[in-house]
Amino acid sequence: MIRFAFAFVGYTTGIEWNFEMRFWIAVIALSFAVAAAPSDSEAFTKVSDRDSFVDLTSGKLLTRFGIKLVVTPDGQIQGRGFGRAVKGAWAWRQGYFCRSLFWGERNLGDNCQEVKISGDTLRFTSDLGSGPFADLELE
Repeated sequence: MIRFAFAFVGYTTGIEWNFEMRFWIAVIALSFAVAAAPSDSEAFTKVSDRDSFVDLTSGKLLTRFGIKLVVTPDGQIQGRGFGRAVKGAWAWRQGYFCRSLFWGERNLGDNCQEVKISGDTLRFTSDLGSGPFADLELE
């Protein structure tokens, strides 16, 4: 068993590990990895209404490296992001989380975002789901 493992890092074991054999082992390993990885549509489910969003976020922190936010049921956003205060407001419009946001004194403007959930991860995708996304953990 140990000898077999060493073969993958270039040690010889008495078995001829020619290029073709290594190639097919890599192809098989890669196919298992791709088959096991869920696609984006399988991993995340769209949050389509305000009540579901409030149920998910009520009483929870939304966190990401350097960011801690609270999104309240009454439409407020509060928290900190990389040492600055974050303040704003949100509303649910036509299936999207629409927010206006300030980071410190900087106005980040208005944006309506698609929200998806996977486990304890909320994914906010800007520009009605067609822009960049940010994943925040529910704590």
